[in-house]
Amino acid sequence: MKKTTRRSKRKRSIRAEDLFKLRLPTSVAISPDEGLVAYTVERMDKKENKYFANIFVHDLAAGEERRFTHGDHNDGQPVWSPDGRYLAFVSTRDKKTGIYVMPTRGGAENLLMELDGAIMDLQWTPDSTDLVFCLRYNDSHFIKDEKKKKQPPVYRHVTRLFYRLDGSGFEPKDIFRVYSLSMDNPNLRRITKGGRDSFFARVSPNGQWVAYVSNRARNEDIDHLKLDLFITPYKGGKERRIPTPEGPVFAPAFSPDGRHIAYLGHDKPRDSWGIANFHVWKVGLSGSPKARDLMAAFDRMAYDQSISDSGDTGEISPLFWSGDGRRVFFLSSDMGTTNLYSVPHTGGKPTRVFRGQCHIKGYSVNGNTKTAALIYSDLANPGEVMTCPTTNGGEKKAIRHTDLNRFLRTDLKLCRTREVRFRSFDGTEVQGWLVHPPNFKPTGKYPAVLEIHGGPRVQYAFTFFHEMQFLASKGYIVLYTNPRGGAGRGETWAEAIEASWGDLDYKDCMAAADYLTRQKYVNPKKMGVTGGSYGGYMTNWIIGHTDRFAAAVTQRSVVDLKSFVGSSDFGWSLEREFKGWPWTDPENYEKRSPITYYKNVRTPVLIIHSEKDLRCCIEQAEQMFVKLKALRKKVEMVRFPEESHGLSRHGRPDRRIARLEWIEKWFRKYLKR
Repeated sequence: MKKTTRRSKRKRSIRAEDLFKLRLPTSVAISPDEGLVAYTVERMDKKENKYFANIFVHDLAAGEERRFTHGDHNDGQPVWSPDGRYLAFVSTRDKKTGIYVMPTRGGAENLLMELDGAIMDLQWTPDSTDLVFCLRYNDSHFIKDEKKKKQPPVYRHVTRLFYRLDGSGFEPKDIFRVYSLSMDNPNLRRITKGGRDSFFARVSPNGQWVAYVSNRARNEDIDHLKLDLFITPYKGGKERRIPTPEGPVFAPAFSPDGRHIAYLGHDKPRDSWGIANFHVWKVGLSGSPKARDLMAAFDRMAYDQSISDSGDTGEISPLFWSGDGRRVFFLSSDMGTTNLYSVPHTGGKPTRVFRGQCHIKGYSVNGNTKTAALIYSDLANPGEVMTCPTTNGGEKKAIRHTDLNRFLRTDLKLCRTREVRFRSFDGTEVQGWLVHPPNFKPTGKYPAVLEIHGGPRVQYAFTFFHEMQFLASKGYIVLYTNPRGGAGRGETWAEAIEASWGDLDYKDCMAAADYLTRQKYVNPKKMGVTGGSYGGYMTNWIIGHTDRFAAAVTQRSVVDLKSFVGSSDFGWSLEREFKGWPWTDPENYEKRSPITYYKNVRTPVLIIHSEKDLRCCIEQAEQMFVKLKALRKKVEMVRFPEESHGLSRHGRPDRRIARLEWIEKWFRKYLKR
């Protein structure tokens, strides 16, 4: 009998439109008995050209998964009731936001409340009867006529520096307040009062208190890091400020005995753009013992600073106490990783609970806190749900419970990505990642692209990056690096470019270019450079100071720091980064603005910008385009209507694909001819 064999499926290279196939876990919550894990999965719908998200529940003992919510809408923020009987979540349907509750074992969903506004920090009271959350109404909520809701206002009266936010638009007149909602009573009850926002609400274990954060500075925008910690009786009463050092207070969390609060913060209210390390602090509920840093010698941030184009990342993660009250869990980024840590409640050296060359995008512990649920990503995987023990070395016993992006492994031949280290001009070691094209041959000659991250105080990491894979699949060597001024290497590394953008960071980028030219398979005459936001700034700076790159693509960038201060949604905070205002130190702002040097540009440059970008406004791109055109340089511009600063991460799917295709088209024109 003739032996037959099954032909293996031929794998292909990744494409831009593979974005539509990605399924990304965006939140995770483990149940009080540590037997169930709820998680949100976001997907892109090609036909609708939109994002949708639903909640799934995995039974750890049975190894079974079930879909908890259905439909083409966005469900998120799942939170278990302390008795384990219910799962509450927030859902946006019909342009309204609602709070829903469903029985843990399945059943009909119960809509408790629906409104036109935003809801954050959803949680249960300890007796599982009420829900507590932060709520802010949109202006349109107060307009009863549906036709008038769609009409723009007659005018907008602006009195604050912070009156708009990228991705959201103009800030509503309402503020965030803490509310409660009973399972048996659909009427909202407001807990906090006053005229300032209240964030990060948390209920005490005995249900008597609610802790929250609020800025009560005379000028809350200029002094936006002067955040204070407050508690107020849950059933109503006078609020009380808990003394903490001047500086930010984020993510408060009650200890299991209710006597202490842990929070993320530091004591530098005039810190630049993210230099001072956020650490875990602890303070007594009565203010005694006094607030103190539990990890003063730990020269890293106590939150996730890794970036990716596979979901929104880099946000403040909640703190969790261990069930016995002896430890506090947190995330931290270090040399291209984001791992899970814990620190003793008495203070001391943090311990890595989950160690690895990976990006932990989110986590949850609950109940006895013997098990942690994680959202895990690495260079080949944009996100999976895992669990691990909460002891040191938890990664050794970690279990993966999902296979959301199996097609990346079975259908595609991902480009090889490896970490590299090289020396800058002064001997400083710089970290990066090198991506090889499919069927790479060391004897070949390839065009190369240098990618520069935004921020500046974030980091590239051991995490999946669709853009890097896509460019490499088109035949480019891709190098993305972490120059000085970024995150993951402590305060000295972060402050290296304070008030001096375009100095050490530029030299580190040039060291990256030198590294590329030393690779025998790279064509040194066919190198391109690109980056977005601060990475766009650095791209703009590079083309005004060297012509070694054959092409450049600058994205959502800054070109004139003086006008950026007045046009960006929080550009006025650049005063702290540059130690002065454009009118008090015009020389340095002029010196550090890329547009100052554009008479030197010889590099063909493509400008990509979003028309509703409020972080780096479209006027930055327009200034750049006009000046380069007037100087008769090679420049083109691609504008994306309706999109904000985060186009590459969460813009409309077809526009994300168009953006990638424009980048590759420009590089193909100048690097492959």
